[in-house]
Amino acid sequence: MTEIVDIIASPALTGFYFDDQKAIKCGAKTDGLNYKGNTETPGFESVRQAGEAISVEFMLSDGNQGGGDCAAVQYSGAGGRDPLFLSREFIPVIEEEVKPYLVGQKVDSFKELAELIENIKIDGKRLHTALRYGLSQAALSAVAASNQESRTEVVAREYGLELKPDSIPIFTQTGDDRYLNADKAIIKRAQVLPHGLINNVTDKLGHKGEKLIKYISWLRDRIQEFGGDDYRPALHIDVYGTIGEAFNTIEEMAEYIFKAEKAAAPFKLRIEGPMDAGNREAQVKELSALTARLEELGSTVELVADEWCNTFEDIKLFADNKAGHMIQIKTPDLGGINNTIEAVLYCKDKGLGAYQGGTCNETDRSARICTDIALATRPDQILAKPGMGLDEGLMIVNNQMQRTLRLLEWKETNQQPNQIKTEGVGR
Repeated sequence: MTEIVDIIASPALTGFYFDDQKAIKCGAKTDGLNYKGNTETPGFESVRQAGEAISVEFMLSDGNQGGGDCAAVQYSGAGGRDPLFLSREFIPVIEEEVKPYLVGQKVDSFKELAELIENIKIDGKRLHTALRYGLSQAALSAVAASNQESRTEVVAREYGLELKPDSIPIFTQTGDDRYLNADKAIIKRAQVLPHGLINNVTDKLGHKGEKLIKYISWLRDRIQEFGGDDYRPALHIDVYGTIGEAFNTIEEMAEYIFKAEKAAAPFKLRIEGPMDAGNREAQVKELSALTARLEELGSTVELVADEWCNTFEDIKLFADNKAGHMIQIKTPDLGGINNTIEAVLYCKDKGLGAYQGGTCNETDRSARICTDIALATRPDQILAKPGMGLDEGLMIVNNQMQRTLRLLEWKETNQQPNQIKTEGVGR
């Protein structure tokens, strides 16, 4: 039986940055790519700082290896999340605290190994979500390598899922360059766009919502001008709670979103994070009420839950209370990728849209592994990541998806199971 014989940890860069969300909301001003202002979130040395990750490799007794990347979201420490994740602080944790738990463990079951990682405690506390995220990726890759399977096949087999040959819609995010990068998405015919980064009322939403309406109208016209008659992407706008800041009541928010829907026609509109109620229970209550009111109005807009919906337990609470039409499953926030798998399946079982998201502040490897698990669980859309340049994240996720689908197709056609492995699995 194959076992873990060693773990190697190395510092890594992510595809974006750590940003102090509270400082930005408190008025930190952009200066080029930097921000000027005081930090507000513990651990931050500046409002924007380099994104960091940790690459981990499980060295196996059969000579194979399985890797993953520990990464945290751009807005670490905000909205109930774990604190800022710095490699210099957490590599010693892996080497001194985690390794003794895992060396000698068998790699015959991803679910069992991921559960073990999820329940490791140091001084009575579970590991940082970023550690659980990357270590569980390495566990999946190790099981796949040991069994000579793709990661997608491991997930499908262990969770009893049927593999399908179809692609999953990819959601591209523009960052602040919401016009030029929207053009990139349109040229490459992204299925869902643009995210938009509408995180400020004065500069981006407008105090009456007029700036966002103008942008949605521009986006509609741009797609129709350059996309062609057969291109019908969904428009997904993340507003970071700014609608709730600009409009005081559920009724006013609903009327504004209904107006935005008309501006987006004929394209499907999704609004992510319409308000930030300040805590989980209040967020569930307000988002549930807004969801119900839009349905009463006959709106087809889909509200996407994000803020205060971080863990698998949060996702179940939002889904059970129909707080939104779609749930963002922000992969690093859930810790182990086993939780991402369970969350996608839970949302689908409840009849809600499952958006397997994540963050621009991940790595190429974590993006590829997330793509592989999505091909087994089949969420409604997945995020193009990492980075905010759009081209790179879309390339990484799309190419991994197409490679894996074609390889699975080849294996089935040639009836040669256990003969090839997805890129990034094994040596």
